[in-house]
Amino acid sequence: MRSETFKVPGATLFYEIRGSGPLLLMLPGSGGDAAIFDQLAEPLAEHFTVVAIDPRGYSHSTLDDPERGDLTAEVMSDDAYRLLEHLTPAGEDAYVFGGSGGAVVALDLLAKHPERLRLVIAHEPPIFGILPDAAAHRAFIEEVCRLLHTKGPAAAGARFAAGVGVTMKGFPNPDDLPPRPAGLIRRLLANGPVMMAHELRPITSYLPDEAALATVSDRLVLGAGELTRGKLPHRPAAALAENLGLPLTIFPGGHSGFTDEPEAFTQLLLDLLLGARSATS
Repeated sequence: MRSETFKVPGATLFYEIRGSGPLLLMLPGSGGDAAIFDQLAEPLAEHFTVVAIDPRGYSHSTLDDPERGDLTAEVMSDDAYRLLEHLTPAGEDAYVFGGSGGAVVALDLLAKHPERLRLVIAHEPPIFGILPDAAAHRAFIEEVCRLLHTKGPAAAGARFAAGVGVTMKGFPNPDDLPPRPAGLIRRLLANGPVMMAHELRPITSYLPDEAALATVSDRLVLGAGELTRGKLPHRPAAALAENLGLPLTIFPGGHSGFTDEPEAFTQLLLDLLLGARSATS
């Protein structure tokens, strides 16, 4: 594995590269970073050049202006496109996996730049605005943001977890872990308040360009977790799949299935990626 940086407008992106073959870009969920994919990246790197990024403003990816604005799907999608253009030869297709907030970015990337993408796998994008009860979810997100400012990150995070109906495992003590996972936990703890202050609203209110996605639906897999059935994280992916006439692919585990059930999750991911790759060879 090697790490590199790449300058984009307003920020410098940090990313990690493993393996060889067609490029597979891994987009972490809101507040996550490249290391969240460690358990997936090694087996995937046997077949692909796996590029995992720290989104702008998180972990090792720095902003030019210390005064943070909103972190929108559109801006992060443009970052991803510029990185793909930098790393992928002209005319060569790339593959993308995005989880949670990263799945929202992946949807925007596919809608705007389908010519560079062979397959996009979007796992549980929190696009609450497409749901029939969107107004209630907007009010819920506003409540989380108010709690962040009045009672702090712990109260806001607890309300968010309760509202989405997902049991969140507590982070282990980084002092008990080897250096790399310990560093990840410390970064995730630091990123959480930033995510709630600057990304939670724009990401959850994002509305995908369904007309654009419908024209390239053969390049899109919408996924949701087996353990989130009937819960908020599962519903937007199911709704968008229905709108586009696509099947909903059920992945092992829950919203964070790639860390909860990494072996089974990776196998399904590989099956989808290699299937798309063989169809074009």
